[in-house]
Amino acid sequence: MKILVTGNLGYVGTVLSEELATRGYNFIGLDVGFYEDCLLGKIKNKNFNQIYKDIRDLEENDLEGIDCIIHLAALSNDPLGALNEKLTYDINYQATVRLAELSKKMNVKKFIYLSSLSIYGISNVDEELDEYKSIKNPITAYAKAKWMAEQEIHKLSDDKFTIVSLRPSTVFGVSNRLRSDIVFNNLVGCAFTTNNIEIKSDGTPWRPIVHIKDLCEAIIACIKAPKNIIFNQAFNVGIKNGNYTVKEIAEAAQKAVPGSKLVFTGEHGSDSRTYKISFNKIISELKDYYKPSWDLHKGGLELTDFFKKVSLKESDFRGFKTNRLECLKKKLSENLDVNLRFRS
Repeated sequence: MKILVTGNLGYVGTVLSEELATRGYNFIGLDVGFYEDCLLGKIKNKNFNQIYKDIRDLEENDLEGIDCIIHLAALSNDPLGALNEKLTYDINYQATVRLAELSKKMNVKKFIYLSSLSIYGISNVDEELDEYKSIKNPITAYAKAKWMAEQEIHKLSDDKFTIVSLRPSTVFGVSNRLRSDIVFNNLVGCAFTTNNIEIKSDGTPWRPIVHIKDLCEAIIACIKAPKNIIFNQAFNVGIKNGNYTVKEIAEAAQKAVPGSKLVFTGEHGSDSRTYKISFNKIISELKDYYKPSWDLHKGGLELTDFFKKVSLKESDFRGFKTNRLECLKKKLSENLDVNLRFRS
């Protein structure tokens, strides 16, 4: 099997590439290179071919001989989506649908799409949201583009073309292209570099989060799983009891950095962005393939060990290397045009 991984030079893609290479998968990485230089550590395994290309520009010959596509490439969160909503739809929706259409035309057999739990929007926390019964209420451009793309590409599924969507919880954990703009990484990084953890809500909102290596396990599970299990399916990606309050996440960060100070300012009150997710489907239906093994405690210790190893400074934690919006702003001032294309 020959695999193409889009967005392989990002936060998740970097870890996934190392996992695939270590396990001997035959794959090609494809990335535009926005975050290639956002490195804190050394890449462990470079035993794969790398293509530098914008997913908006992919052609049929780019998919020649590919059996499986793992589609990670996207503008990666709500702040980036707000930077330019039109570009968010162009990249996260239109380019994704076009890639799926090209994949089907070029006889790709399997398309693993990384969607998002943000498609559920704001919800009632009295019940855990499942993949099909729960209402989708995307609020932001990022969430809307992800949900639109997911709906469109699944229409392409047929006997020769299997599409599966993974909706990951907010990811945390070590990557050599770390992101500090996601909740647990942010709190542990803040504690490590400033010795303070400041929570602006009252700590009551719920967040589902998952370790980066467990997300990679879910992706690899979809590579391995037979068609009858994953065909035209969507899976929320997380672990058993994988919903935490912001207070619980903050307290886990404090335990990871002993002596750090935890302060709840409450200036934002009770944050309306709160939701609980059910992970029963992936845990039960992919039980022979998806075996998550990380929790907040283990992940917190891993992060602090990594921060010590790379001598993480506050300037790294707040700067372009780990903050995706800051990185794009920097590149826009240097060598990207307003359409996020590199100037010649």
